[in-house]
Amino acid sequence: MPDVITHEVFNQPEPLVGYDLFAGNAALRDALRLNAPQLHTAPLAALGVRLGTPEMQLHARLANVHAPQLRTHDRFGRRLDEVEFHPSYHALMAAAVDAGLHGTPWAGDSASPHVLRAAGFLLFTELEPSVLCPISMTYAATPALRGNPAVFADWAPRLTSRVYDPVLKPWNQKAGVTMGMGMTEKQGGSDVRANTTHAEPDGQDGWGPRFRVSGHKWFFSAPMCDAFLVLAQTASGLSCLFLPRVLPDGSRNAIRIQRLKDKLGNKANASSEVEFHGATAWLVGDEGRGVPQILEMGTMTRLDCALGTSGLMRQALALALNHTSQRMAFGKRLIEQPLMRNVLADLALESEAATALAIRLARAFDRRADAHEAAMARLLTPVAKFWICKRGSHFAQEAMECLGGNGYVEEGGEGVMARVYREMPLNSIWEGAGNIMALDLLRALRKADAAAALAHELAPAKGAHAALDRLAAALPTRVEEMATEVEARRLAQDVALAVQATLLLQGAPPAVFAAFCDSRVAGNWGQSFGTLGGGTDFDAILARAMPR
Repeated sequence: MPDVITHEVFNQPEPLVGYDLFAGNAALRDALRLNAPQLHTAPLAALGVRLGTPEMQLHARLANVHAPQLRTHDRFGRRLDEVEFHPSYHALMAAAVDAGLHGTPWAGDSASPHVLRAAGFLLFTELEPSVLCPISMTYAATPALRGNPAVFADWAPRLTSRVYDPVLKPWNQKAGVTMGMGMTEKQGGSDVRANTTHAEPDGQDGWGPRFRVSGHKWFFSAPMCDAFLVLAQTASGLSCLFLPRVLPDGSRNAIRIQRLKDKLGNKANASSEVEFHGATAWLVGDEGRGVPQILEMGTMTRLDCALGTSGLMRQALALALNHTSQRMAFGKRLIEQPLMRNVLADLALESEAATALAIRLARAFDRRADAHEAAMARLLTPVAKFWICKRGSHFAQEAMECLGGNGYVEEGGEGVMARVYREMPLNSIWEGAGNIMALDLLRALRKADAAAALAHELAPAKGAHAALDRLAAALPTRVEEMATEVEARRLAQDVALAVQATLLLQGAPPAVFAAFCDSRVAGNWGQSFGTLGGGTDFDAILARAMPR
């Protein structure tokens, strides 16, 4: 009996593949022009083309479908403590390392290296964010190693190398290495001072004071990195230690991987629970000063959280625009329907504002020698991490709704949206959740220059919008008078909105600035996306946001 033709498949959008992520991201390009006008963007242009190819998008899917697998022992019962990854994971890691996302600022190749790296990191997140965990940790850990000059001299050239080598072997037999971190424990979480892992002196060698570490870590991401910075209690208090996976003599260090976390998202990245059974480690920095060491590293990984969520927002928006510009409903393309236009334009505003703030923060990292930029780095790190990441999950849910039921499935091109949605909460939780960021903001405000620095940052927007003027005028006083934790989240939100509006005035078209201020600052906005005022220039905002 011949097959019965039941229906013809039509009005199903073509997937967003084979496109240029950099050329299609006007908001990012304008943010770069504002924050690093002399930046050579050719590497970003090449990266944008590469990340949009069918080949790389296939790697992103396969690396998540085929999750990492823990191998604790070999078939003879000997300890292995290895994690196996799908080949696509290694292909993605090789691409990220080749782009310098782990070490560009420490290699001295650019006048604005943090901004250059930040833009690349944001673009790569649109493709696949999970593999960027070890990339981000390597970026943050490398400068911390300067606390041990001997280790830094040996490891730094390989930490900034653009060669990815996943094989576990001694550092001096590898062309490139990666690093991770081990901070949190079961009983403390973000309260690392409650850590019980301890380190006993074990002599001294060419890498300085050596210790034997015993204890555990509850979240130990990317356990196949070549080395880790860990916190452990010594006789002088909580200290930072360098702990390699493979010791200089070629033997495996005493790191026992107990299990891999079964996470909501971030599937391609292995997050583990480990125990140290007298593992060998070397002191980094001064004994008993581990917390200041990790705070500096945390500043950099928090930048990456803001960048990562900004990239996920952009990817979710691009998927929504791609779908609605093709899908017909009730006689029109979805993107032509008035309510959908409002939703998409509102998402576009949020995405552009997130990108503007994240790239602005990266600029502050590039100019730490400038007093104002140093103050803004202290102020904007917790603000950007708090506000951008806090907006991510709501953003992804609304973008998913634009795709209807197709957005909720894991299969095929539309399945990218489901992956984005599961990933979104992560950056808000990792490296300090919302309350930790609000407390960090209060610590930053105790610096004498905080209010003045904020006033200086907002000065370019004076007179541009009445509601922004009112907010900007009130903020320095609120900063100086903030004496309680209760309102710290609200202050973080308002600082973020004021800075975002000021950046959009300087780097975005008037339609974007006006709509952002009218909605987010003046309050002509509802409690969900898609509630912009009727006077919004939807045409201009949507045309600017299109990914192709």
